[in-house]
Amino acid sequence: MAIVTMPALSPTMTEGKLSKWLVQEGDDVRSGDVIAEIETDKAVMEVEALDDGKITTILIAEGTEGVAVGTTIAEILGDGEDSALSSSAQDKASPVSPAAVSPAPVSVAQPADEAKQEQPAPVTQSANVTANASPPVQSGDRVFASPLARRIAQDRGIDLASLKGSGPRGRIIKADLEQVASVATTKSMTTPMHAPSGDESSVIEHTQMRKVIADRLQQSMQDSPHFYVNMDIDIGQMLAARKALNDHAPEGVKISVNDMIIKAAATALMRVPEVNASWEGTQTRRFHHADISVAVAIEGGLITPIIRHADEKGLEAISSEVAALAKKAHDGKLAPEEYTGGSFTISNLGMFGVTSFTAVINPPQAAILAIGAGEERAVVRDGQLAVATMMTATLSSDHRVIDGATAARFMKVFKDIVENPVLALA
Repeated sequence: MAIVTMPALSPTMTEGKLSKWLVQEGDDVRSGDVIAEIETDKAVMEVEALDDGKITTILIAEGTEGVAVGTTIAEILGDGEDSALSSSAQDKASPVSPAAVSPAPVSVAQPADEAKQEQPAPVTQSANVTANASPPVQSGDRVFASPLARRIAQDRGIDLASLKGSGPRGRIIKADLEQVASVATTKSMTTPMHAPSGDESSVIEHTQMRKVIADRLQQSMQDSPHFYVNMDIDIGQMLAARKALNDHAPEGVKISVNDMIIKAAATALMRVPEVNASWEGTQTRRFHHADISVAVAIEGGLITPIIRHADEKGLEAISSEVAALAKKAHDGKLAPEEYTGGSFTISNLGMFGVTSFTAVINPPQAAILAIGAGEERAVVRDGQLAVATMMTATLSSDHRVIDGATAARFMKVFKDIVENPVLALA
């Protein structure tokens, strides 16, 4: 017997979308068979059966969003085995439509006493739970509700007859009343005072990736005291070195400016190791290698595949690895180990013509480097006006880990390497 639960497919995943079932109830499966596709915050991943047997119960319909990690989604039974799910849990199984299934975790057995029935709903349970739960069992005008739920409803002026319970046999419990309050609060915060009507606007549902990006960046800005250091860097010699490298590169190899920036940053991190770090609450971790997370824009969001040990790799290896990881990112094929971890992040918007910007730190890392476009600017050299190809780079630092002088020192080393690429070989 095997209970299939929503897996944690990445360290940042707390919930996911059950995109597609590849099996139906009654199908025989073997260990290792792919039975479902899960949309995580980063990509679409496959779920495999862990045991041989028959799919006897599917509890979460395909297309259901917000399914918490650890939620029971299906059951596989072998010959002669009995189900471990309660009858009420099996009654909720409905692979027909997402609206018919509650994403809340399914209990193995129903609680026996009122105190257990009054446990609050899991935080991942959405406002749809109340609306989609089984209707309360009624006799005439009687509404089945727990005593605590009745008291809360009376205090708040809520009509119990207008609710659908999520408790045993459709009983209205405290959690259902809390959902009503939560929905009311959310609507008051998100609904504009003068909501547009007709064709004036459209609503775009948030993907799992967008939800996680929002949570992580909000957490970063709230928890990490950001400060910013920027420098204008002459990239003339770097562009000349890039041209010479590409003129003599093997067939199919093309070094980009971004590849050279990754190498320069990795070298600078080895020389200023205080920046190559992460905040871990009671301690700071310093990394011995430059594992560079490279921000890649994909449909619906951003992902940061990692060039590991970039300090030890040549430009040709970095170029090939960046291209391969970027393709996998766009195809949604990145494995968790290819985008989790990392000691430092580079975000380059130069290809869009952006001259400078500040980036939000990718927690728990301590810094992120924002790269602007190279452009010809007027500069003064030896008292004479000249034209040079300049690039603005901005370092966002977590002040809990990095002091201002340390950030400035890193930027000075980075600038020296970019303006004299041969220093990356030292």
